[in-house]
Amino acid sequence: QVQLVESGGGLVQAGDSLRLSCAASGRTFSSPTMGWFRQVPGKQRELVAHITSGGYTNYADSVKGRFTISRDNAKNMVYLQMNSLKPEDTAVYYCAARPGYSTSYIYWGQGTQVTVSS
Repeated sequence: QVQLVESGGGLVQAGDSLRLSCAASGRTFSSPTMGWFRQVPGKQRELVAHITSGGYTNYADSVKGRFTISRDNAKNMVYLQMNSLKPEDTAVYYCAARPGYSTSYIYWGQGTQVTVSS
């Protein structure tokens, strides 16, 4: 089993930056796809960004150009650099992993709160 733990969330003002971290432990896969999701009350959880084992990245239109996902496989870490934060970015952010044999993300972290004030 894989355990994921997020950190780095907090309360910031619009225009500020935050860097979220995700630490993976346990029986990690050789090359899982890693993703960052976010969820606000009353809304469906949405994919913010993902990064494949080969380094390919993809972003939601709402964060493209502002957020950057990266990974350090040697340290079993995944990051989400968030710049130019907006109030609509306020959500609980989750780290997730999708192994190669699965069509969906099956490992999830506990989430970290990001609140952006105007």
